[in-house]
Amino acid sequence: MSHPIPVLTVQTAPFEDQRPGTNGLRRKTSVFEGRKNYLQNYIQSLLSSMDLRDRQGCTMVVGSDGRYFSRTAIEVIVQMAAANGIGRLVIGHNGLLSTPGVSCIIRKIKAIGGIILTASHSPGGPGGDFGIKFNVSNGGPSPDTVMERIHQVSRTLEEYAICPDLRIDLSRLGRQEFDLENKFKPFRVEIIDSVEVYLQLLRNIFDFTSIKNLLAGSEQLKIHVDAMSGVMGPYVRRILCDELGAPANSAVNCVPLEDFGGRPPEPNLIYAASLVDAMKGGDFGFGAALDADGDRYMILGQNGFFVNPADSVAIMAANLSSIPYFRQHGVKGFARSMATSTALDRVAKAMKLALYETPTGWRYFGNLMDSGRCSLCGEESFGTGSDHIREKDGLWAVLMWLSIMASRKQGVEQIVREHWAKFGRNYYCRFDYEGLDPRAAFYLMRDLEAVISDKAFTSQKFAVGDHTYGVERADNFEYVDPVDGTVARNQGLRIVFTDSSRLVFRMSGCGGGNGATIRIYAESFERDPERHSRETQVVLGPLIAIALKISNIHERTGRRGPNKKTHLNTTNLNFSSDKDV
Repeated sequence: MSHPIPVLTVQTAPFEDQRPGTNGLRRKTSVFEGRKNYLQNYIQSLLSSMDLRDRQGCTMVVGSDGRYFSRTAIEVIVQMAAANGIGRLVIGHNGLLSTPGVSCIIRKIKAIGGIILTASHSPGGPGGDFGIKFNVSNGGPSPDTVMERIHQVSRTLEEYAICPDLRIDLSRLGRQEFDLENKFKPFRVEIIDSVEVYLQLLRNIFDFTSIKNLLAGSEQLKIHVDAMSGVMGPYVRRILCDELGAPANSAVNCVPLEDFGGRPPEPNLIYAASLVDAMKGGDFGFGAALDADGDRYMILGQNGFFVNPADSVAIMAANLSSIPYFRQHGVKGFARSMATSTALDRVAKAMKLALYETPTGWRYFGNLMDSGRCSLCGEESFGTGSDHIREKDGLWAVLMWLSIMASRKQGVEQIVREHWAKFGRNYYCRFDYEGLDPRAAFYLMRDLEAVISDKAFTSQKFAVGDHTYGVERADNFEYVDPVDGTVARNQGLRIVFTDSSRLVFRMSGCGGGNGATIRIYAESFERDPERHSRETQVVLGPLIAIALKISNIHERTGRRGPNKKTHLNTTNLNFSSDKDV
C-alpha cells in the first residue's frame, strides 16, 4: 500500500518586484530560474489571492507556450496546487496550451481560473523571458483588483505549501490521482489533448465546409502559415491541414521549440521576415504568422500585401454577416483600445452599433462582453477577438479572414481596398522607444502632459511643409467602465487634430525588467480613394515631426530614433527631429 504524499510548509521571504503588469508577471527567465523561491512565492501569492472556500476542491487549467523553463514551472505549480487544496488540474498534453485554448477550456468546464506560462511575443530560451498569467473564471485575464490582491499577498509572504514528492507525466493523456496527507479527497490531474476542445468551439463558429472548399477545392487558395516555433504548431497542423484540407507544406515552423528557433515569436514584418519573403514571391494568396502563445497574428495578401491590425478588425466587423456564429448570436457592439486606430469606429457608426474605447489590456474587454455589450474587439498590437472566449485569438482571426475570402470570393488586397473605398483609409503606425531609463521616461511623460494640458495648447496650430494641423482636444485618457463603474486613469496622452488626425503617447506596462518603453502612435484619415495608395511614411511624416518636437524624446533620452516601427509596409520612416514645425 502506498503512503500518502506529504504536504510541506516552507519558510520564505517576500520579493519586492512581484507586482503583475498588463499581462501577469514577466521577467527574464534567469530571475525565475536563478532566484531561490521566486517562482514558488509568486505561485503561492496567486493561490492565496483566492478565497480559501473557493479554492478548496476547485478545478484549474494549466498550460504553457512551450518556452524554456515551462516544464519545470508546471511541476512546481502542480505540487503547490495540490498542497493548497486545489482538487483538480486540467493540463495540456506535454504542458502545451494556447492562451485562447486556456480561455476556451476554463469556460467549457467552468474552472475557477487558469495559469498560463507565457511571455507572449518575447524571446524564449535561457537568455529570454518567462511569464505567468492568471486568467479568471470568465476565461479572461485578471482584472486590476485581482492583480492588486496577488501583489499585496506577495509583499508579506512568509511561507508556501508544496508537495515536493508529487510527480506527474505530462506526456500521458488521461487522469492521474494522488493521495495527500491531510486531504479527504484524492488530488486529480488530467492531461488532455491540447487542441480538441478549442477545435470543437471553432466548428460551432465557422462554416468549415466553405473554408475547406477554399483551401482544398478546384480553385484552391494556396496559403502559407508560420507558427513561429511556438505553441500554435499543433493547432495549425490539426485545424488548417488535417481538418480544413490545406496541404501539409502550407504550415511551417510547427514544432514548438523552447527558444522558438532563436527569433522573437512576434508576428510582425521584422520577425516574420521569412513569411514576408515567401509571400512576395506571389505563389501564395494568403499568409499568416502566429505568436508564441497563439493570441496575436499577422495577415498578408498575395505579393506580401500587409494588413494593418487596426484595419483587420474593422474589416472583420464590416463582414460579420458571413460568419454563422454572428448570424446566430447577433452583433451587440464593438470595442478597441484607445491607441488603436479609429477605423473600427467608422464601421460601428455605419452599422449603428456602440463603440467602446478602452485602455490597453485585454482584461478591459471582458466586462463589456460578459454584460452583452460587445461582440468583437481589437487592439493595435496584432490582437483581435470576439465574445466566443475572453482572450484575443490568432487562429480564430485567420479563420475569420479565410471565411470572408470564401464568402466574397476575393483576395486579401481587393477586400482591403474595397473597405477603404467604402469607409476611408486610416493611415497608422506605432513606434517604440524601448529600454529607456524609467526616471527619464516618467519625467518626459509628466512634462508632455503639462504641455498638452495647458489651455493655450488647444488653440495651437502646427505647420509642417504645406500641412497645418489645428489641435481640437488633448487629454490624459481616463476610462470609466460602463459595467461596474471602476475608473482607470493615466492611460495615455492623446492629441486629436481638427482633421481627425491623432497622436498618442503611452508608457507600456508589460514589464520585463528591461527599462521603460514609450510608444508613440500616429494616425491620419483619408477619405479620397485616389489617395489610398500613398506611402504611410509620406502621409504620417508631418505628424511624426510634431510628435518629436513636442515631446523632445530624442534630446531627453539620447536616442536618435525608435527601436521598432510597426504597422508600416516600409521601414525607412524619417525620424529626424529637424523638420520645420
